[in-house]
Amino acid sequence: MADNRLLLATNNAHKVRELRRLLGHLGLDLLTPDDVGLSLDVVEDGDTYEANALAKARAFADASGLPALADDSGIEVDALGGRPGLHSARYGGSGLTDEGRVALLLRELADVGDGERTARYRAVLAVASPATGSAARSERTAEGSCEGTIARVGDGAHGFGYDPVFVVPALGVTMARLTDEEKDAISHRGNAARAMAPILAAWPLAALAPGVTGARS
Repeated sequence: MADNRLLLATNNAHKVRELRRLLGHLGLDLLTPDDVGLSLDVVEDGDTYEANALAKARAFADASGLPALADDSGIEVDALGGRPGLHSARYGGSGLTDEGRVALLLRELADVGDGERTARYRAVLAVASPATGSAARSERTAEGSCEGTIARVGDGAHGFGYDPVFVVPALGVTMARLTDEEKDAISHRGNAARAMAPILAAWPLAALAPGVTGARS
């Protein structure tokens, strides 16, 4: 590979750590925006996870001149009609912390019975090459999900976001109780990364045919 650099198009340190764990075996030089001196916030106004992930991947790729990998993800609670979904990271307003968003979710579900608290995590990863000169941009997406239920109280100190209240039925514990290895094996982002891995392994990205294709896991 002539150039194995790949920019992780996120300002979220938790996601950086997860993506480096999940994709580190590919032998890519996984860079952060700080590594390349880039400060960029992309408006996430798409109507799908894929649209938001692609928007971030394109923006970071064009700003850095490097291929970029972005994530968009959320938690969908059936009793809330799929909310917070695309707005999971901004649920309740930008002033809330992760703990505040979890507390808000639990308040909204206070009167929902145990058998009706089903939910899922969903994630889409998008990789895009920069649009430079006459070269057409190459883009790919991959998605993953993880089914679960919402606990009545938080439990566990690992992970981030809604992990303290997201119960994995097969394991009987919240994601926040899992080790990194256990979480990566079943998580939405882990499944998306495994679907994305063959795409990234066909490096360099510029050698791929232009256009968007998707993979699922």
